[in-house]
Amino acid sequence: MADEPWRTDRIYLQTSVVNWHFHYDPAHVKYPKLIYGEYHLSDQWLVGAAAFDNSFGQASEAIFGGWRWRPFPELQPLYVKVLGGIIHGYHGQYRDKIPFNHSGVAPVIIPSVGYCISRVCSELVVLGGAGLLLTLGVTIP
Repeated sequence: MADEPWRTDRIYLQTSVVNWHFHYDPAHVKYPKLIYGEYHLSDQWLVGAAAFDNSFGQASEAIFGGWRWRPFPELQPLYVKVLGGIIHGYHGQYRDKIPFNHSGVAPVIIPSVGYCISRVCSELVVLGGAGLLLTLGVTIP
């Protein structure tokens, strides 16, 4: 039996669908723009980058490394992912909206839960104490 594409494909591209903030702020953008790509070094390890509008509509970027884990053998398309890296783009009156934002660059840890059907995947991403992001993406061989 051939391996499932979500297990063997090396590249994953995704975009945002919608986000939910835990606390209302009229400055929040409901539908942020996100272009996200990751390269799978193995079934567990990955590296990647993202360009997006942050919650306040400011152009932002991130680079990261991460780890993906499939905790349930009977639900292999389900995975948990943790990314760590740096983020740039929170400035002006929103500079303090992300912790440790020194010189416009801050460290981030971003956990998510995802599920794939063939090459199409979706993730629910936890954005610290700020909110949740729903994404939709595709794997590429």
